[in-house]
Amino acid sequence: MDFTICLLVLTMIGALALYLLYISSVLSGKLSWAVSVLLIVLALGLRAAVFDYETLDYQNFLARWVEFFRQYGNFRALKYEIGNYNIPYLYFLALFSSLRFRDLYAIKLLSTLSDVLLAWGALLCCSLFTKNRARLLASFFTTLLLPTVFLNSAVWGQCDSLYVAPMLLGIYCAMKNRPWTAVILACVSFGFKLQAVFLLPIYAVFLMTGKIRWKHLLAFPLTYLLLVLPAVCFGRPFWETFTLYFSQTGSIGSGLNYNSPSVFSVFTDIQNKSAAAVAGILLAFFYMINLLAVAWVHRKTLNGRAILALCLLFAIGIPFLLPHMHERYFYGADILSLILAFSFPVYSAGALLVQFASLLGYHAYLKMRYLLLMNHGAAALIVAMALTLVCLLTALREGDEASRKKRRRSTGEKKKKLS
Repeated sequence: MDFTICLLVLTMIGALALYLLYISSVLSGKLSWAVSVLLIVLALGLRAAVFDYETLDYQNFLARWVEFFRQYGNFRALKYEIGNYNIPYLYFLALFSSLRFRDLYAIKLLSTLSDVLLAWGALLCCSLFTKNRARLLASFFTTLLLPTVFLNSAVWGQCDSLYVAPMLLGIYCAMKNRPWTAVILACVSFGFKLQAVFLLPIYAVFLMTGKIRWKHLLAFPLTYLLLVLPAVCFGRPFWETFTLYFSQTGSIGSGLNYNSPSVFSVFTDIQNKSAAAVAGILLAFFYMINLLAVAWVHRKTLNGRAILALCLLFAIGIPFLLPHMHERYFYGADILSLILAFSFPVYSAGALLVQFASLLGYHAYLKMRYLLLMNHGAAALIVAMALTLVCLLTALREGDEASRKKRRRSTGEKKKKLS
């Protein structure tokens, strides 16, 4: 019975996917409709086939958290400190505990729904750079069928698409001059997962370019307040709830690397781990500040390609340099590299390299053994960053050139008027 309901919900998710493609104006004829239906059935069918698979993360954490909610009054149990996820995701676990439905399916269905929204976000971001319907459709279905996206939600039961999807939609809204919506979506992303901080620096770039203004940032704390308020209403202390991420910093573990293709997969024989961790944090901060400095210098001529490249450089470089990173922390880079590849195919190799690096970490966790040592993934990410840097420099040069041409035309027109 549970699996029958699961298939029914998947059918509804499939209908939503088709609707999102329809309103995005990428379904132009019978062939595109037929291909889209078949690919949606394939993507959701593959997920349904592995919905029964249980990982240790589910058995040791998610299942126990749902059971805790079930034993202590469902939503009323929100007043207790449970798990290491932020409050918005706990609302869903509380909901699942009150259903007469297998919680494993509910968890994976939620992640599958966010996969569809993620694919739509990728399509919309690509639409900023190309109007080719075939390419936009390909971006949607490649995202939906991307190995790390599929493994993350359907096999692992993780929810990384829940924070990357609203971030992509927020980036799209910022680029389309919808600043309030962009900031709200950024907060929703941050509300679900702390890893949103790898992508949030792009909002500093939006500030520099005037796509959002300081007043729009007021929406961030207000939205976050609304996200955590229900838990407070159920009895959770306000300040503890509002500052939950600060209290979780001690739960990230003492290891410098957790199956991640970070710099700490290259330098493994480190004696003073505390000093190395501090060095990694400082390097990540220095890296971010330097990228923001480049953006500031070129703030008046930054084009869309430069902004996309900057966002990808944040998504790869920050978790690459930070300590204590896990295998899933390059999820945002997986999707942004794909968007760059479909928007500017000359950089397609970067998406393959990022996906290769992420998959090495996924393989290490899911199979409990290394296919290759993680330093191979780190090397792939270094090359991907180099390609993205080339993209950024090219875009900066084009932006500066376009600005100079505009100034020359403006000067020429003024001279004509004077003569």
